[in-house]
Amino acid sequence: MSPIMLSIILSSLALGTIITMASYHWLLAWIGLELNTLAIVPIIAKQHHPRATEATTKYFLTQAAASATVLFSSTINAWSTGAWDITQLTNQPACVLLTMALSMKLGLAPLHFWLPEVLQGTPLKTALIIVTWQKLAPLALLYLTQNSLSTTILLTMGLLSTLTGGWGGLNQTQMRKIMAFSSIAHLGWMTVILTLSPNIMLLNLALYILMTASTFLLLMFSSAKTIQDLTTTWMISPTMSAFMLMLLMSLGGLPPLTGFMPKWLILQELTTHSFCATATMMALSALLSLFFYLRLSYISTLTLAQSSTQASHKWRFQPNTVTTPTTTMIILSTLLLPITPMFT
Repeated sequence: MSPIMLSIILSSLALGTIITMASYHWLLAWIGLELNTLAIVPIIAKQHHPRATEATTKYFLTQAAASATVLFSSTINAWSTGAWDITQLTNQPACVLLTMALSMKLGLAPLHFWLPEVLQGTPLKTALIIVTWQKLAPLALLYLTQNSLSTTILLTMGLLSTLTGGWGGLNQTQMRKIMAFSSIAHLGWMTVILTLSPNIMLLNLALYILMTASTFLLLMFSSAKTIQDLTTTWMISPTMSAFMLMLLMSLGGLPPLTGFMPKWLILQELTTHSFCATATMMALSALLSLFFYLRLSYISTLTLAQSSTQASHKWRFQPNTVTTPTTTMIILSTLLLPITPMFT
């Protein structure tokens, strides 16, 4: 793809999200979502591979259906109330429809089936965009309409997502599918807390993007696409191998790492609102995710490749990637827990 075309597409991608986040009218928000979807389609499809074509088709159909449902729910609301403002969502069926549509856009369980499949058919860079930037517009709409949404539906879908993210990732060998299920689980945590404390949701989103982007940058650095590829990370860079261990533990939510902060605050908020059973289920579902993160960290850091070479380092050319941003993001992804009192 030519640099001019790529810059136009990426600008459209950014513009679509910004339009949705800044809009006050439902039609403008829908235009932003559509622009966002249409901009990423050529990015996914540019590989000219059957898998990329399949991923593009699945992504487009899912997102188009979800966008149409968003427009449908806003039309129902405008029909009954006469208001097109995003904050004036009062019609009950419209609220439920909107929740379902945005959940489908995000990939929340039980509407998550497209996400692992789409990620598996894309390169790591595109997968990074899908699991980070593409979540911003739907989450912005959920944040704007939080007062109108049903807490029960969001709690149920959030709990289902954390359990699905945990169970689904257990049996995977492909890194992109594992990261997709990790994304589903993290989005579950955000959904659960959305109506109870929106600010904690924003904090969780920021930390999720930070940790996921760091993980993807490390995977790009070591060109790891499967779990087996991770076994040779230490030969490429022992430092990166150690960073991978800390990063995976942070994603799993182990103290004293950054990933523990949102989980701690969310469980605290749930118990304050007397959702003790939900909080217990969420904490137990985090153990499922932690299991496959532990498995990954054990394989990447504590084991050797099955057919290890005699050389202590893997022979390769000097890498072109600049590692300074990656290192900075990894440090932030692991050592931010001490700033928690600022958010409580």
